[in-house]
Order: sequence, then C-alpha cells, then structure tokens
Amino acid sequence: MSKVFQPAPNAFSMTFTPTAADIDANEHVNNVVYLAWAQDLAITHWEAWTTPEERAGWSWVARRHEIDYRRELRLDEIATGLTWAGELKGPRFERYVRIDGPDGEMCAQSRTDWVLIDIAARRPARVLDWMVERFTAKT
Repeated sequence: MSKVFQPAPNAFSMTFTPTAADIDANEHVNNVVYLAWAQDLAITHWEAWTTPEERAGWSWVARRHEIDYRRELRLDEIATGLTWAGELKGPRFERYVRIDGPDGEMCAQSRTDWVLIDIAARRPARVLDWMVERFTAKT
C-alpha cells in the first residue's frame, strides 16, 4: 500500500481520543493502537449495521493486516476513523480503514482480509448475499 485510500460513499465513521496509555516513548500514538482502533471500527461497524439476530451464528477473524503510518497523532488530538468494505473473495471481505487527525491529514490506513466464520461449524463460510448488499451498497 502506498496511495492514500479514499473512503467509499457509505463509509462508517467514529472518533477516537487517545489516552495517556496510547502514547509511546516518541510522544505519539503507538502503532499498535492504530491496529486496535482498526479492529474496533470493524466490530462497531458490523454491530451498527446488523441486528443481534443477524449476527447470531457468525463471527469474523482477521486473516491479514497491512498498515501504513503517515502522520503522528498526539495525546491532545482527536482522530476520526473511517471504514468500508472492499472486494469480496469467497469467505473473505477486504476492509479498509483510514484514521485522520483533526486537521484531516491521514495518520494511518489499513487493509485487512476478514474471514466470515460459521460459529457452529467452526469453519470459514461464504459471505452471505445480504451481508454483501448491506456493506457494499453505495449510498
């Protein structure tokens, strides 16, 4: 990854406020925190756009993460995270995350391959049509 991701029209967003525990020896948000925020965004997006009944029986696991860091984020800055679904590949969905600083500059971005898991079978499952429609609809 090298180019800055441009959010999809239906991107889901939330804000993050760094805590003192998020700050590393370089006085900015630690790289691991960005990865945690990317996961928090994905989970919150899934929970916001589905009902408990729709989620029952399904789980997601990360298969691969790629992350780029561009701008440091400091303790007194609030970040905006955006996430959206990318390409579907059988049981895998690409998910993009972009975390911007208060100035709108991209601090970090990631692409993750998430795999849908059938909880009862304890195996990957093909992503269901309603999931594809819900998370890739252009709004």
